[in-house]
Parts: sequence; structure tokens; C-alpha cells
Amino acid sequence: MEDLFKTIASPAPEVLFKDKGSKFFGYAFPISNEEDIKLCLEEVKNKHSSARHHCYAWQLGFEKDKLQFRANDDGEPSNSAGMPIYGQIQSFDITDVLIVVVRYFGGVKLGFGGLINAYKTTAQMSLETAEIIEKTVDTHFLIAFEYKHMNNVMRVIKEKNLDLVDQKMNLSCEITVSIRKSLSHQVKEAFKPFYEIEVKEC
Repeated sequence: MEDLFKTIASPAPEVLFKDKGSKFFGYAFPISNEEDIKLCLEEVKNKHSSARHHCYAWQLGFEKDKLQFRANDDGEPSNSAGMPIYGQIQSFDITDVLIVVVRYFGGVKLGFGGLINAYKTTAQMSLETAEIIEKTVDTHFLIAFEYKHMNNVMRVIKEKNLDLVDQKMNLSCEITVSIRKSLSHQVKEAFKPFYEIEVKEC
């Protein structure tokens, strides 16, 4: 569906992958903006402050032409860490997610192929332990009206199963609702008979 995407429900439990003495700790976080990414990276770096490499990949957004993503090798050979991690985000077909893999060097070099395998496997393990959920892309509407229309507004909200996001009740009323994008045309249609109620997308 064009308004449905997959992400993870909550931060995944820590996973550990070992290869030739090197330890790889994996983490997956749900994110909704770049500020979330910074905070999650800080959290992992504080926990593993003595590790040399904190490699990661993230993706934000849903529509193909508006996707944002980044892969970071953090000192590992180019494309041996960040891209294998990002490859798992693509493989699981999820978005709004950050995966961080922390490496402690074990004294034996793994080689380029070994590194790719280790980072890919740790990222895969992280996502396998995460709860993957489906979410809808929603459209928000601001409904502005006088108190006398309260009953009509609340009836439409109930009939159309709209989610209540915010409400301000002052001299007049403003209610923000959300609905799945593919059903958004129903909102303006439902309020058409009530010409004194203002409805706009926000």
C-alpha cells in the first residue's frame, strides 16, 4: 500500500557477534528525525567509550524520492561497515531506523570480506531481535469551529474513526485530527454539509 511502511516498535535488545577475537555489539533504534539519531549515537558511544569503531546506518522517510539515509564506516575501511549495515535496513524493507554496530578489535585482522560479513551479520541479528511493525502515513487536519458545532464535529470524528491529536478550547474551538493518507479525502467530504466549520490540512 502506498501509505504503509515498516519500522521497529522500540529499541532492540543488544546483540553480540564474535569473530577471531573481535566483538561486535549491535543496536537498533526507531527514529523520527536527525535529533533522535544524535541522541542514540551518544548513548551507544557513552556505553562503549573505549571502543574504536562505532559504525552505523540510518534511514528516514517513506516515499522513494524523499528518502534520507546515511552509512558511516567510522574509521573502518571504506564501505566495509556502514553499507553492509545499510544493506540490512534495505533487506528488511524498513525505515525510520538507526542501526549501530560497535567493534572491539580482537588482535586478528578480519580482512575486507570478514569485516563486511561481521557488520552485516550483527545488523541482521539486531533486526531479528527487534519487533517489526507496520505504520500508516497519516494526514493531519485542523478543524476550527464555534462551540455550537461541537456535537456535529465530534460525531464526524467518531463516524470516520479519526485520531484526536490536539484540541484547544478557547472562545472558539480548534481540534487537530489525523487519518490514514489514502482515506484523507473523506475528511473534507464529511464536513462539507457544515459550511461554518473550517477544515484545512496541516
